Amino acid sequence: MRGEPDIDESFDPAKHALDETHYFEDAAVGDKFPIPSRTLADANFAAFQLASGDNHPIHYDIEYCRARGHDNLLAHGFQAVIQTAPGAGMLPHYFGDALIAFIEQSSKFLKPLYAGDTVYPMLEVIDLKPGRTTGVVVLRSTLHNQRRELIMEGEQKILVKKRP
Repeated sequence: MRGEPDIDESFDPAKHALDETHYFEDAAVGDKFPIPSRTLADANFAAFQLASGDNHPIHYDIEYCRARGHDNLLAHGFQAVIQTAPGAGMLPHYFGDALIAFIEQSSKFLKPLYAGDTVYPMLEVIDLKPGRTTGVVVLRSTLHNQRRELIMEGEQKILVKKRP
């Protein structure tokens, strides 16, 4: 029977969050934000090709790769970078409404990333640059593979509100 909807006055959608909001002052050098590991399969490579428009055969043609000394498809550098996207882990939930923007990113590619590799992304606070009402949190981004090799490292910067 349909009638008036049951309203639960104790439920507040605005308070449905994974963590309380933390501010710039709550961050400390050395804080780590691991991102869940994942194995990159052929489907990940196909999805990246579709999204990026990159059609170089080193990323999508196994015979082309083998002829150049690679055992499997070689990931595009940006496919490695996106594994360290802050939104893939808890960092944006940690800062919540205090997170203003992702403002800068740089990366160095140290080893190849192949289809079938499992990656272990990590973000670590390495510097804090306070401003008047906001601050820049500088993060070291790293990506290791299942062989414990560091395959990518870089920096990311996010702009975060100071405590009101």
